[in-house]
Amino acid sequence: MNPLICPPLTCFSLTTTEHIAHLVLNRPKAMNTMHPTFWRELDEVLTHINKAADARVLVISSTGKHFSAGMALETFDGDIAVDDQSPEGRAAIFDLLNSMQATFTKLETLRIPVIAAIQGGCIGGAVDMVSACCLRYVSADAFFCIQEINIGMVADVGTLQRLPKLMPLAMVKELAYTGRKLSAAKALGYGLVNEVFESPEAMLAGALQCAKEIAAKPPVAIWGTKQAIHYARDHSVDDALQQMGWLQGAIWSNQHVREAVTAMKEKRPARFAALAPLKSFYELGL
Repeated sequence: MNPLICPPLTCFSLTTTEHIAHLVLNRPKAMNTMHPTFWRELDEVLTHINKAADARVLVISSTGKHFSAGMALETFDGDIAVDDQSPEGRAAIFDLLNSMQATFTKLETLRIPVIAAIQGGCIGGAVDMVSACCLRYVSADAFFCIQEINIGMVADVGTLQRLPKLMPLAMVKELAYTGRKLSAAKALGYGLVNEVFESPEAMLAGALQCAKEIAAKPPVAIWGTKQAIHYARDHSVDDALQQMGWLQGAIWSNQHVREAVTAMKEKRPARFAALAPLKSFYELGL
């Protein structure tokens, strides 16, 4: 895939304006459920954004009453039917889940911050998705539900691994064991979301305003900050401090600091270089 050309999309729309990429789930009649095309397109578009390097922040929003109702229930009735009748079939479940998990992990490892803008229901697989984002802004009608337990299964694409890093463990257990809904107000109180807005429109405006502020900062410093925060989450303080030393030594820029300070004094937007576009080893044409 050419890193400068976005693949055609049917489940999403993608625009990039002033270094802000805006990815919108656009199947409101289907409550933006996640079927195989959704997973393929999301994986492809995240790869595109990561390679192209034009965007400095990604906002993910949705359309209709609900952000997403999660996995489309018909997904596993067709070509992706799960075989639980043999050890070979059950072993294949691991590989299937691994590929799906990797798609949402791309949100976490993307070179730029990711902001989720959530209205209405954020259900099942949608909780897996937004828990991999950096920030979560919600409208007052938003709610979260670990729906998997209500349909006889364990949440398996990141919710149970990431939510305990974002909110109190006892509350994660309660939601995972009961399948109850978590309101926007309670999600704010538990630290899962950054801010609650009165309406979806105000929420999206707030998310885009935050994205604008992030896009004004030096992209390589934002990249380094995201790297450091995610590393610190899963390592000891001593390990994370050592990693910070190596990271800062790799990306420190006197020029960026001078430009940031000068821009503040002159009351103008600062000017910073973009991250370098990426090519895989196999695209180098050697």
